[in-house]
Amino acid sequence: MAEETVGEALSGEEVTKDQETAGAPVGGEEITADDKLWALLSWLLWPIAIIVLLLEDKKERPFIRYHAVNSLAYAVVWAIVGTLTVGCVGVLGFIYVIYLAIQAYQGQWVEVPFITNFCKNQGWV
Repeated sequence: MAEETVGEALSGEEVTKDQETAGAPVGGEEITADDKLWALLSWLLWPIAIIVLLLEDKKERPFIRYHAVNSLAYAVVWAIVGTLTVGCVGVLGFIYVIYLAIQAYQGQWVEVPFITNFCKNQGWV
């Protein structure tokens, strides 16, 4: 059975509907371009994530909320680890944030090891 093609990734590979919603919470709504932009901004600028969670219409969107909460949790962990390692991990953490932001803008439900599971267990996402 052929899967419906949704688009192409940066590498030129076709992305299927199943791959796009991998890791998505149950009851997946359609992901709009606005959702993708807010998710990207949440990863790159964590104060935006706080603003997103305060805006009533944005925090109700599962995709935006998922990325905003994960980016805030990651920012807290990144700040603690960066402080403890005197900033040595800071550059690698920022490169990872850029990667996560690009994935979010492509409509992916990114999983950050340990942090995403922690947020899900707390009921935040």
